[in-house]
Amino acid sequence: MTTVGIIANPASGKDIRRLVAYGITFDNLEKVNIVRRALLGLAATGVERVVYMPDYYGIVPKALDGLSVLHQLPLEVEMLEMEMSRMQEDSQNAAALMNEMKVDCIITLGGDGTNRMIAKGCGRIPLVPISTGTNNVFPEMVEGTIAGLAAGVVAKGIVNDFPGVYTSKRLVIYKDGKPVDHALVDAVILNDTFIGSRAVWDEDRIHQVMVTRGSPSSIGISAIAGNLEPIGVNEPKGMLIDMGSGDIDIIVPLAPGLIRPINNCRYRMLGIDEEIEVGYGPCVIALDGEREVEVGAEEKVSVKLTFDGPRVVKADEALRTAVARGYSKGPEALKNLSWLKEVK
Repeated sequence: MTTVGIIANPASGKDIRRLVAYGITFDNLEKVNIVRRALLGLAATGVERVVYMPDYYGIVPKALDGLSVLHQLPLEVEMLEMEMSRMQEDSQNAAALMNEMKVDCIITLGGDGTNRMIAKGCGRIPLVPISTGTNNVFPEMVEGTIAGLAAGVVAKGIVNDFPGVYTSKRLVIYKDGKPVDHALVDAVILNDTFIGSRAVWDEDRIHQVMVTRGSPSSIGISAIAGNLEPIGVNEPKGMLIDMGSGDIDIIVPLAPGLIRPINNCRYRMLGIDEEIEVGYGPCVIALDGEREVEVGAEEKVSVKLTFDGPRVVKADEALRTAVARGYSKGPEALKNLSWLKEVK
């Protein structure tokens, strides 16, 4: 039975950057609307079953309740049986359960932080990340209907190859030689001794930055790399940036509406499987825009760039490939819409 998972984070898009910058608050009602459209896209491709992470707002149940009488979906929809903590680990645990169930594809709603947690549990299941957070470098602004169609053609096995589906890079964090966490976009060494507020927006506290990608059109820490020398998602390289020890001055959008000068930096490219010795603490490491790892004075830390991150669906490319393979043409395509009632 073709199965797609949905992990929608009700807390994404609401962090402190709404106070220190000009980020919008991403309303949960809009997440409901996105999921509703994604469900219609899944049904139109012949997906048979949906499993979803429960949440305190009830995003998926509300999406189902709001469907019109014309759209009685032929989907088995099942809530995961799991204990909820209302912490970011819920997304990781939901992804791990979906991995055990051998779900064919997962649609995610959140920002970089949400997808970082999902990547810890999803294994090799392809992700369709929909941007509903603050820092949205990893997930894309993709319309819900299109996300559902893209997830459907991947889940059905019509598309499972590049460029429709690609493997992402990641940065693995080691403490005393043991992996303790990872980042999908950027790892930032901060001159802090405790986590405090998780979000990062103060450039004066940044000591060193490592990124897997960088675009001048992105928001957040990875935009530093994007304004030095852009790095694509599929390019086999990353970047190491040292702050305050070089002679390069740039301006960077560190948060929505917050454009800051970055002074006296220097950088070099990182190769795949290259490991950078950060040295000993104390310090704090922020992963994908949020402070996550505290490093004690006697703990040694390093960061390694790898090309073994989660598999990601590029919605536009996946649908282009699916159309070339005939998914939207002929009797089989029309059969997938037999549940749609006609307007009288």
